[in-house]
This record gives sequence, C-alpha cells and structure tokens, in this order.
Amino acid sequence: MCMVIFAPLFAIFAFATCGGYSGGLRLSVDCVNKTESNLSIDIAFAYPFRLHQVTFEVPTCEGKERQKLALIGDSSSSAEFFVTVAVFAFLYSLAATVVYIFFQNKYRENNRGPLIDFIVTVVFSFLWLVGSSAWAKGLSDVKVATDPKEVLLLMSACKQPSNKCMAIHSPVMSSLNTSVVFGFLNFILWAGNIWFVFKETGWHSSGQRYLSDPMEKHSSSYNQGGYNQDSYGSSGGYSQQASLGPSSDEFGQQPTGPTSFTNQI
Repeated sequence: MCMVIFAPLFAIFAFATCGGYSGGLRLSVDCVNKTESNLSIDIAFAYPFRLHQVTFEVPTCEGKERQKLALIGDSSSSAEFFVTVAVFAFLYSLAATVVYIFFQNKYRENNRGPLIDFIVTVVFSFLWLVGSSAWAKGLSDVKVATDPKEVLLLMSACKQPSNKCMAIHSPVMSSLNTSVVFGFLNFILWAGNIWFVFKETGWHSSGQRYLSDPMEKHSSSYNQGGYNQDSYGSSGGYSQQASLGPSSDEFGQQPTGPTSFTNQI
C-alpha cells in the first residue's frame, strides 16, 4: 500500500523539480571607461542543461568591442535520463495501482502478474540508483559551471586589475538539490518493495514448500521412532516383569504329606 501511495508522488516530485527548472545569474563588469561598462549581464539556463549552448556577450573594456562567451559543460544526458526514469516510473505506478485495485484476480492468475511486477520493480530500482547517481554528478558539474566566480574567469576584461567584476545574483539550486533527494528516496522505496513483491511470486511459495518438506519428513520419522521405542519399552518391561517371578521348576517342590515311621527308620 505504501508503494501504491508514495511511488507516484515521489516520481512526480523527482521529474518536476528537475525537468521544470530554469535559473540564471547576473554579473557586473565595471570598466575604467564607464561608457564601456555593463553592470547587468544576465545569463539564463534551464533543463536539460546544455550549458555549452548558453551564450552571452560581455564588454572587453577596450572600446565598443564585445566578447561573446558560452558556459562550459553539458549535463543533458544525465538530466534527461533521470527525468525519463521518473516519468516511466510514474506511469508504471499508476498502471500498477489500477491493476491492484480493480484487477486483483487477474493479477494473481497463473502467477504471471506477480512475476512481471517483481522483474519490473527490480529494473526500476536499478534505474533509480543509476539515474540518481548520474544526475547527482551532473548537478555538481552544473553548479561549478554556473558559479559566478568561474564565469568571471572567462572574461578577458576581468583579468585586468583596473576593471571591477562582481557577481550580483547567483543561481538558486534548491529545487535541483530536492530532485536528487527524491531520486534516492525513489530508489529506497522501490528497492524496499522488492521483498514484498517477491513474496507474491511462485518462487517464494515453492521455496517455502521445499524447506517445509524435509522438516515434515524429519518430524514424522522422529514420531515413528518414539512410538517404536515406547512399544519396545513396554513389551520389554512386560517380559522383564514376567521373568522376575520365581518358578516351581527352578526351586523344586517340597513334600507336603507326613513321612511314615518305616521311612524314618
């Protein structure tokens, strides 16, 4: 039940916080010649974070000439993979919820439904782990590439001590950090559900029968051995008691009648 409730929600939070992100930073270049300065350089970027395609122009502080630059890096592969896993996990969770509620009998028919569910759960657990780890690394690269200090190093005007370059506004990465957290939460949720899905499969029930058969045979043989021992003990005791009594053959018979006088002589 927890899987049915939380899996779609966690998947929504994962791809919404990543796929719907858009941010930017603002820089300032103050040249010695104030007419050449640009105190508001806006650089915007968004999902899927193809930063090498994000271009902007900055002053060179050498007349009216301007320098065209681009951010460094491309984290689109990890971001798109992460969002794709989240979307498909959301769709499968909705489909599984409908099957659990309305088609429970067909789900358990021929053990095919639990087996498919088990395999898909294992696959999604692995994909969540890989996707979250890759996106965490990609997000780290995005943070470095969009750091205002790193961007200022790309400008030739900022390499001259007479010019003043500063960051006015830095990008906010809180939603992207949240997406990574929900990615690993999805992995924990799906991985934890593997055992519960496995118990619904025939593999688990056959394993239990395999373990229970030797135990039943052992208990039956033990009971049989105990019964024979009791029977033996009871018969042996009976025979022993019967053999303890004295017999007239062993001790002989004593004369009961009086002897005659002639015999005494």
